[in-house]
Amino acid sequence: MEYRNLGRTGVKVSSLCLGCLMFGTKARAMEAQFGNEIGERESIRIIDRAIDAGINFLDTANVYRRGTSEEIVGKALEANGHRNRIVLATKFTGSVADDPNARGASRRHIIEQCEASLRRLRTDRIDLYQVHHPQSDVPIDETLSALDDLVRAGKVRYVGSSNFHAWQVVESLWIAKALGLNRFVSEQPPYHLLDRRRERELAPMAQTYGLALLPWSPLASGFLSGKYRRGARSPEGSRLSLKNESTARFFTESTFAVVDVLTELAASKGCTPGQVALAWCMRQPGITSPIIGSKTMEQLEDNLGAAQVTITAEDRAALDEVAPPGGALVPFL
Repeated sequence: MEYRNLGRTGVKVSSLCLGCLMFGTKARAMEAQFGNEIGERESIRIIDRAIDAGINFLDTANVYRRGTSEEIVGKALEANGHRNRIVLATKFTGSVADDPNARGASRRHIIEQCEASLRRLRTDRIDLYQVHHPQSDVPIDETLSALDDLVRAGKVRYVGSSNFHAWQVVESLWIAKALGLNRFVSEQPPYHLLDRRRERELAPMAQTYGLALLPWSPLASGFLSGKYRRGARSPEGSRLSLKNESTARFFTESTFAVVDVLTELAASKGCTPGQVALAWCMRQPGITSPIIGSKTMEQLEDNLGAAQVTITAEDRAALDEVAPPGGALVPFL
């Protein structure tokens, strides 16, 4: 496993991050689209295997599976004794109760949710605490000030953003510098072969200002794994098996053309299409650690294999032909 700096910090993180969205059985309505949940025992097995394979970076959120994702991650790290070697990331802003103040990026909510996440994660500090979504109705200086207090109190080590536009990240950096506050060290965007828009501004900005980029859904909800075929029924229980307007946009000639190239490259390399897609993402300029969302041990093993796949200049050119740089065949957000 390769290890890279988390932005401009001295912290080393694995070139793959284990996403914990699927861990737990108390799914919210929006999480149903991601397929079947994973029980506690299997979730812990996946976490242990990922750590054994060299992954030292785990990402979750306070709202994933109504908090049970954090609880399972906390139990796993307590049981295996690896908390001190893990870079543990979680997020806030999502609604946690039927209360207008139980969401967002206000000082009140941030402090409350940090304490709640610490309890569920069974730890005394969060290594990377991230704003899950930008909040236009809350001044960024209020958010950064609260996060700075948590860093100074030792409850948070670093802070980052998720789903921010480039201008929003730059605004946060300017405010942090002006007020002498701890700044974001990372941004977590959607990024994969079907949506390369982050190459226009976000990636160059991150490289200029020293932010880590941690792409979520690097396999485009699993579409780039190669398990979806033209005219064939989607695998039972897969993320895109539910037919609706949101999933229909994946099944076009242009998206299958990308899968065709991935399949050809995989055959020449003796690997799977998903491993090629993930290896491509891992090695794109500015990318630190794509977040893999393995639902089974088999999927985890396949994802781990991407670390051994080489992407050549010829491979990039072939993929650029069907997935143009800076473009989006299936826009995410």
